[in-house]
Amino acid sequence: MIGVVIPTLNEEGTLPGLLRDIDELAASVALDVVVADGGSADQTIARAAAAGARVLFAERGRARQLNAGASAVRGEWLLFLHADCRLDAAARHALLQAVAPASAVQAAVFRFAIDLPGPWKRIIELGQRAREVGCGLPYGDQGRMVRRVLFEAAGRYPEIPLMEDVALIRRLHRLAPITRLPAPLLTSGRRYLRCGVIRTWLKHTALIALYLAGVSPSRLARWRHAQPTAAC
Repeated sequence: MIGVVIPTLNEEGTLPGLLRDIDELAASVALDVVVADGGSADQTIARAAAAGARVLFAERGRARQLNAGASAVRGEWLLFLHADCRLDAAARHALLQAVAPASAVQAAVFRFAIDLPGPWKRIIELGQRAREVGCGLPYGDQGRMVRRVLFEAAGRYPEIPLMEDVALIRRLHRLAPITRLPAPLLTSGRRYLRCGVIRTWLKHTALIALYLAGVSPSRLARWRHAQPTAAC
């Protein structure tokens, strides 16, 4: 069984599409789907329940929501997905291959793909590919699929205000190889479009560089929230 964990906060517009994709996946493998909500004020909870997902009310904060979902969900595999991604047929097939009984996969991410107009799409995807190859740091937007025992051995998501996905992947790297699945997980480009592609990319790059240089996540969070583009 695969336990699917989706952290949400006001995702009524994006969550239904992902849950439809997950429903397609359920035709081929046993799933337990938990939406860990951090206090949505829109119709996120109603739409999750209508799609058959279990809704968990968690303390706001992505790491806390992810860990709460992992505790509640059933399955020897854990699949962590952002609410604004899409799990298309190719991604579903790659996932099924990875969790097959004969597979040696311990942890995996999908290829990064973003829903942006042509030139910007290629630039952002190429930049992320270079980061992943050079630093071994996939985005949280690429999903996280990990055996539960390995997730627990890694100490779960560190409950920090930013960079919880980077911190977890670095812990996992020390315990097992991270497989890059051959199919992309398409993520929304809404933040880039709302705040400007170059500005948003530079901001994300600066945050990651500062974190790797040793700046604390709390300090980074204060800096991020002080910026005019805090929501990006």
